[in-house]
This record gives sequence, C-alpha cells and structure tokens, in this order.
Amino acid sequence: MSTAQPHVPDVSIEDRLYTVKYRDAGESHLGVKDPDICVECTSNECTQVCPAAVWTVEDDSDGVPSIAYENCLECGTCRFGCPHDNVRWEYPKTGGGVVFKQG
Repeated sequence: MSTAQPHVPDVSIEDRLYTVKYRDAGESHLGVKDPDICVECTSNECTQVCPAAVWTVEDDSDGVPSIAYENCLECGTCRFGCPHDNVRWEYPKTGGGVVFKQG
C-alpha cells in the first residue's frame, strides 16, 4: 500500500482565495445585530476567526467592524467566533454568493 502524499502546489493562501469568486447579490449578507455591543467588545473574535479576513476593525471605527462581504467564503465561522452572538449572517439573496473553482 502506497503512502505517497498528493502533490500540493506551492501557492499562498491569498492566491488560493483569489480563485474563489463571488456573485454579488447587491447587498451584504453579513452584519452586526447591535453596533453598541461591538463598541464594548475588546477581543474582536470576528476579525480573528475569519479565514478570508472579511471582518476588520479600524482604529477610527469605534470598534464596529467593517465587512468586505464580497470576500466571504460563507463558512459561518464569524457567527460562532463572536462570544456575544452579535453577528448577522444569512445566505446571500437571489442565489448569489461564493462560487468555488475546482482544481
């Protein structure tokens, strides 16, 4: 029995994420339920757990994250990463959303 591992190309995570396409539904399927909770949050788990860096908190944002929903992989990790259950997450409307390229 062979134990050979499949060949994995030497490609960065950013390059791999670039192959994921997003059909924009025209509006974000992500958001925060209550911005005041974000203002009080000091750990920003939503920004730390997202594999695509969709959630970012800028110094001048008062703690409310900005959301680049077009980069979302629709994994839902942000929902579980927020200890305050403050993430609004829905599937994109109109059948839009992430399109994975095989290969």
